[in-house]
Amino acid sequence: MIEVVADQTPPVLHGPSEKEKKYDRQLRLWAASGQRALEEAHILLLNSGSGTVGTETLKNLVLPGIGKFTIADDATVTEADLGVNFFLDEGCLNKSRSESCVKLLQELNPDVQGDWFPRTKDEALEQLLDGSRKFTLILHTFPIEPKTLVLAQKYSEKYKTPLISIHSAGFYSYFRVHLPETFPIVDTHPDSTATQDLRLLTPWPELSEFATQITKDIAEQSTHDHGHIPYLAILLHFLSEWKDSHDGALPSTYKDKKAFRDLVAANTRTDTPEGGEENFEEAVAAVLKAISPLTLSSSVKEVFDYEPTEVEAASSFWVIADAIRQFHAKHGALPLPGSVPDMKAQSTVYVKLQNIYKAKARKDVAEVLETVRAHPSGKEVESTEVEIFCKNAAFIKLIRDTKSAPVDLQELARKEFENDKNTEVTMMPLSLLPIYLSLNATSHVPLGTSSDIVATISKDIPDAESNSRLLRVAEEVARASGGELHNISSLTGGMVAQEVIKIITKQYIPIDNTCIFDGVASRTQILRI
Repeated sequence: MIEVVADQTPPVLHGPSEKEKKYDRQLRLWAASGQRALEEAHILLLNSGSGTVGTETLKNLVLPGIGKFTIADDATVTEADLGVNFFLDEGCLNKSRSESCVKLLQELNPDVQGDWFPRTKDEALEQLLDGSRKFTLILHTFPIEPKTLVLAQKYSEKYKTPLISIHSAGFYSYFRVHLPETFPIVDTHPDSTATQDLRLLTPWPELSEFATQITKDIAEQSTHDHGHIPYLAILLHFLSEWKDSHDGALPSTYKDKKAFRDLVAANTRTDTPEGGEENFEEAVAAVLKAISPLTLSSSVKEVFDYEPTEVEAASSFWVIADAIRQFHAKHGALPLPGSVPDMKAQSTVYVKLQNIYKAKARKDVAEVLETVRAHPSGKEVESTEVEIFCKNAAFIKLIRDTKSAPVDLQELARKEFENDKNTEVTMMPLSLLPIYLSLNATSHVPLGTSSDIVATISKDIPDAESNSRLLRVAEEVARASGGELHNISSLTGGMVAQEVIKIITKQYIPIDNTCIFDGVASRTQILRI
């Protein structure tokens, strides 16, 4: 008889924590590491002008759980503020605008800390930016006092703190991201189809042995076994046959690959109940991509070719990047990511194939880690950081600030305006550069005529007066007189917050470096300025 134990207690199942429930959707985007980076961040907003776009940006950072934010704004709340800022009410009239916004923003998420500046009338902005408080990122809105902008820029340069400029007026807006001279990103979140690295042209011994065993006597296999061979093994088997009949050469040209694809397709059994085999169809579909030689992307080459400064070279990113560069020089390939796409196969066979790839990936990580540990600054580098870097090595990205790679604004304007002349032929949208130029001309003085705006632009773009579209945009910016429309500022704030999250979490790729929004045409354009 079977003895039933009635008082046996089942194991306790731990469900998601309250924080995981609260932030469930965003955790799927940037994981626990990204959320932790957000919660450790301190954002400073230098608010000025109408002040709406700045608070709308913070709204979209408070909701996902930024750690702390500080608003620096010496303005008092007026009747005009109540019409454009949803984080002010009648009870805020004649009170500090920064304090009022902080208190209402905190109601969105009690886990977020908020602070405001100045607390007293005799406090100066120099005290806030004297280095005693460390900010993860600084936001500032236009129009802004030149001396305030200089203070923010000096702090950003001294402490390598990202700085984002935001300008919203009327139907137009733009924001510009100022990163440290080099801003490397490891976890760029490429499309899943782009991350497949199967090494079918250069298989390692364990993979070759697996393919040989599972395709042994392939023509004599049963219908079930033949129809469940993983397509990777099918391709490896027929690559071996191809090499035997082509003096050891692999299919390299498109003509060769097409012939190889036909070879694979010709071995599909059609006397099955389905009239074909799904695994062979997968193999045929994967030929062109899976048997192409691996090459380094331009972004990876840029990282390998870059010579970091003495300070940069000691950072974990550059220590690991140097180790992976050495790995590539030795093996002619980057570390294997270790992922295997879904495919038709028996579960036990698929798991075995997964383990082969994972074992090779772990071996590559161990080799890179050994090189890292041999570096003078590599002793403190976490092994998990090396593992993540190896997994994403093919998609690392280095963003360079315009200080290290300057842009000629006059030449950019010439190209953009020249392209505009051919829009009827090319069917391309008109450039939004006139919006940036017009808003930028009112960075410090919001009030001015269209003639004043064009005259300011002409200092950098000599033939600005001859561009009729720029003149029309200048008139619209002059008409706005620095006033913000809430819907335009709200949308702009959402876009800015998205870039802030990318920068703080160091995931995904931030824009490079200016995003311009046209609220009339409901269109954006990204330019490097």
